[in-house]
Amino acid sequence: MDLTDIPGEAYTDDESPPDLDELDTPDSLLKSGPIRERLLDSVIGLRTPTKVSTIADRADCDTETARDYLGWFHEMGLVHRHDGHPVRYKRNDAYFQWRRRNKIREDYSDQEIVDALAATLEAIDAYRTQFDAQHPDEVSLVNATREQDLSTEAAWEALSEWETLERRAALLDTARRTDPVSRRTPGHVDA
Repeated sequence: MDLTDIPGEAYTDDESPPDLDELDTPDSLLKSGPIRERLLDSVIGLRTPTKVSTIADRADCDTETARDYLGWFHEMGLVHRHDGHPVRYKRNDAYFQWRRRNKIREDYSDQEIVDALAATLEAIDAYRTQFDAQHPDEVSLVNATREQDLSTEAAWEALSEWETLERRAALLDTARRTDPVSRRTPGHVDA
């Protein structure tokens, strides 16, 4: 039996299978929330300065509404405004990093952060040993597939995971060093 087959006994005589045409499309689900949330979702994905009209199209709202919210997001520090004709906006990565650090400090104790950092550094050391390099940017994907006897996909996944671990270690270390409530360095924690 194929896992996608529906067994005959799944429906009783008085039931019928669902009508898939009646379900909401993914596109309609993404565009059915409040405008502010749709704009925020759009802003989070802005890696390059983007025109207001493009952002409005992505959020399925009019340009003036987008302009108003983007001005508010700029005042809050969520986005950078690039003046010119046309005005463009880009997400403020520093703001999102700050939010992530604060969330870590709120959700985890100093010891839990240190433990997570230790585990992350251990995994990084394993990749450094495996690829005989200090950072994933130093590793050639072509050479890694040959030298490690890995498929291209497996080597790429390993290097991508290593890069993610490097970013996680930096984030955890910053969270460990900064107490967002008192803006002071927390006390010593034995690792």
